[in-house]
Amino acid sequence: MSTIWRLTAFADFKPLADAVERLDEAYPPIALSWLLFEDGAAARMDVLFESPPDEAAFREASGLAGDIAITIEPMPDEDWVRISLEGLKPVDAGRFVLFGAHDRDAITAGQIGIEIEAGPAFGTGHHGTTRGCLIAFDDMLNAGFDPGTVFDLGCGTAALAIAAAKVLPDADVIASDIDPEAVEESAENCVKNGTPGIECFVAEGLDHAKLAGREFELIFANILAGPLVDLAPGIANALAPGGRVILSGLLTEQEPWVRAAYESAGLTVHRQPPLEGWECLVATKQ
Repeated sequence: MSTIWRLTAFADFKPLADAVERLDEAYPPIALSWLLFEDGAAARMDVLFESPPDEAAFREASGLAGDIAITIEPMPDEDWVRISLEGLKPVDAGRFVLFGAHDRDAITAGQIGIEIEAGPAFGTGHHGTTRGCLIAFDDMLNAGFDPGTVFDLGCGTAALAIAAAKVLPDADVIASDIDPEAVEESAENCVKNGTPGIECFVAEGLDHAKLAGREFELIFANILAGPLVDLAPGIANALAPGGRVILSGLLTEQEPWVRAAYESAGLTVHRQPPLEGWECLVATKQ
């Protein structure tokens, strides 16, 4: 039986969130998957490896300080599956709920379920960012916003594109990611969730023939602060008049930086309430 190795760290949310962000940016990935769980001001980070990790190399790659204790232990495959699933409880976000197959029975009538299976793409652990985007989207829908064209930029698992397709059946919804494996997983998730009409494709930012000259009434951009800033002019240009972009994947100290980039691009920016240490901004093109 093959063995999966788990590295665990307990600390305040902020240093672990910073470590997760650096793991997200690392290419090629340095681990199988990583999860961040919040419990008030404290947090736990689980990182899974195919072989015993080097603690010093991990600290250097993740920026995790030496005074944050780390444990490393092996576990059989069946325990890896169990551990992976135990932290992935359904994520409620307005009318939407994000869940794994192990929680299908927990979805209640009236909820719009989005099934995303546990795995490396889901295991980046940014439930706070995804939930923030879904809550912002739910607020828009409640206010009567009815976009006909939707683009999920940096889609990951395509959870946001799937949410849009489920509530906007007549909308043209597309999704892209820089990672071919994420795009493949996204396409599978779309089929599994009954939204096979979503077109998923590999693209670096906005550089793709499918995006050339197109305008969208809604863009989801749940990525990282650096790319959000770099893409601000292009995203503003890709919005239709009156269009909106939901921005997430940024920490509180990064919010002014990202806000300034989109205001400089001519958009009006509204800050959503922070969620689980993550920020979400909604920017509108007048």
